[in-house]
Amino acid sequence: MHLLFATSIVPDGALASGYEIANAAIIDALRRAGARVTVIGFIWPGKAPSDPQNTIVLDAVEVRTESASPLQKLAWLGKAVVSGLTFSSVKLRVVPDAELRAAIERAGPFDGYVLNSVQFAGAFEKVLADRPFVFVAHNVEHRSAEENAAAAGSALQRWMFRREARLLKVMEERLCGAARFVFTLAEEDRAALGVASDRRSAVLPLVTRTQAPAGKAKRHIDCDAALIGTWTWQPNRIGLDWFLSKVVPHLKPGFRIRIAGNMPSGISSPHPGVSFAGRVPDAQAFVRGAAVIPLISTAGSGVQLKTIETFELGLPSVATSRSLRGIGYRPDNCVVTDDPIAFAAALQAAAANVHDMDGSAFHRRQLKALDAAIGLGLERLGAVRQEVAA
Repeated sequence: MHLLFATSIVPDGALASGYEIANAAIIDALRRAGARVTVIGFIWPGKAPSDPQNTIVLDAVEVRTESASPLQKLAWLGKAVVSGLTFSSVKLRVVPDAELRAAIERAGPFDGYVLNSVQFAGAFEKVLADRPFVFVAHNVEHRSAEENAAAAGSALQRWMFRREARLLKVMEERLCGAARFVFTLAEEDRAALGVASDRRSAVLPLVTRTQAPAGKAKRHIDCDAALIGTWTWQPNRIGLDWFLSKVVPHLKPGFRIRIAGNMPSGISSPHPGVSFAGRVPDAQAFVRGAAVIPLISTAGSGVQLKTIETFELGLPSVATSRSLRGIGYRPDNCVVTDDPIAFAAALQAAAANVHDMDGSAFHRRQLKALDAAIGLGLERLGAVRQEVAA
């Protein structure tokens, strides 16, 4: 079976975000199942695809809102309003439909699409309607937009996110209704998208690496807690704001917290132990230098890749209940609480008595379940293909 994996940004090997890590895990699983996968989409400026022989690059695009100029943001908004598309999809409308069709033809004969999230699918929905497809819902995007609207700091932002939520809800309903099978990254997302039946959907339990970690390994601890993420993504920003404003004030002044990743303007903390590291060369080495990992998600849907990585590495953690969505197993060295005072107390207790675990069993469990779920989706797509051929 030859599948065209249609995505906003093609893999370049960097795995710099949870989205990119998830994509790599899904593509690897499709190939382990025996499918031939050709990836089609855009690429970050200055980057090259990690698998050029099996990748079709449409163009280089810079679609990160946080790095765009005010004029560019205004242009995107105007184009979205005129076209009726979402803000996230209109940023990808840099090539015409005819150019995408020609690129698809270059892929040669194929059996169906894997539509990876709503951004690319929403930008080119008519072009991508010519073959059967499975849909990968990384999040319930319209609910995330609703949460973003509730947390927005200005009337314009609230209007934009509410508009986004309204359009995304219709788009998600349309994509899920037309898909031969839907993959979600969290169990609760299946019902939220209206595809809770096992004939319609399955959850993909993800991994962040192809090989299991080699048991408990010695590590040098140089701070009490470490967080890393794309904090400019609004659901992550909401969790970080909660952590800095609600949890950190209850930590002792000597408790050392390092925060790495792309940081929006205006983020700060009066706590003397908080430091911002910016981008770091090795994300795994960064988190392994911490006594405990705070898992601080309070918004969004889908799965938290940082939670999966923490469990794979066997690191101690303190997690909100929202950080465990999509994960059916919690190791003994993970404390769960949504109370900020209890969260702070658990962080200090874990840092004072570090207890690492062997995360390889968790990794193997996830990988086995991922492969089984992918098999269900491909079986459904294959059955549809056979019906059409008959």
